[in-house]
Amino acid sequence: MMKTAVQQTTDQWGDKEEREVLTFDLAGETFAFDATMVQEILDLLPETAVPGARPFVGSVINFRGKVIPLADIRLAFGMAATKPTIDSRIIVAELDIEGEPTLVGVRTDKVHEVTTLSRAARENPPSIGMRWRADYIDCLVKRGADFVIIPNLNEIFSAKRDAAAAA
Repeated sequence: MMKTAVQQTTDQWGDKEEREVLTFDLAGETFAFDATMVQEILDLLPETAVPGARPFVGSVINFRGKVIPLADIRLAFGMAATKPTIDSRIIVAELDIEGEPTLVGVRTDKVHEVTTLSRAARENPPSIGMRWRADYIDCLVKRGADFVIIPNLNEIFSAKRDAAAAA
């Protein structure tokens, strides 16, 4: 069975020294998804709210005739929700959720580029002093004077799914 990008979260680099990622902004921070998981980048689409759903995945969109959840991972990180701008986009990514390949839309403030990050510039998130849950971050990668945050999507979606099931 082939591993998807999310299943490889704790070992996304494998034996590679570099990794291609798609960078994007959320609330002024630069995040990145592994480029292999990205299916498409969309302009904002009409959303349908899902009654009773958690705000993190509170709506769905129509993607090529399929209904897919639209996630706002800024809410998982405790960031405030923001109004869309002309630069806002949706990244459609394929995740492995409970053993099933699942398409998910992720709302972003702005999509930048596909770029290569170096394994040597990778650092684990600090265990203290973080404003976000460390388990929601796979690693930080130093790029110039800034850091690129690689979220641990498996943990984010699992924690939110488990919280919803417990409610």
